[in-house]
Amino acid sequence: MTEMTVVIREVSAPDRPEWQRLYQGYAEFYKVTQTAEMRQTVWGWINDAGHETQCRVATTPQGHLLGLAHFRPFARPLSATTGGFLDDLYVEPEARGTGVVDALIEAVRAEGRKEGWSVIRWITAEDNARARAVYDRMATQTQWVTYDLKV
Repeated sequence: MTEMTVVIREVSAPDRPEWQRLYQGYAEFYKVTQTAEMRQTVWGWINDAGHETQCRVATTPQGHLLGLAHFRPFARPLSATTGGFLDDLYVEPEARGTGVVDALIEAVRAEGRKEGWSVIRWITAEDNARARAVYDRMATQTQWVTYDLKV
């Protein structure tokens, strides 16, 4: 596919229906059951200036949402720094391979530079080959293995 002209900006109230469509697509991609109440919670977070979770969206010049990135700061005690964690990154299937994901990651990186973060970190599924090809080009895979402990 060819590069696409993309606008990266903060999410806003009129974006709700398209943001929801994208976020639901993200959940379906990872086979995660997500309810309307769960999406409402996240929507509240990303629209609350006092909450740490932020959202950037990629749009066409006409305003159609193509992708989203949810991210937040996290403390890194060992290095005594703050990093940024990219929680959710999704681009609609029709826009993949056009540079949208690169633009979203670069927007999060720019926010990290502005905030003085030491790193931007994220995880992905081991079998997410298409996304990993982009990530391998843009970032360094770490040696760390991730664990979840149920509470």
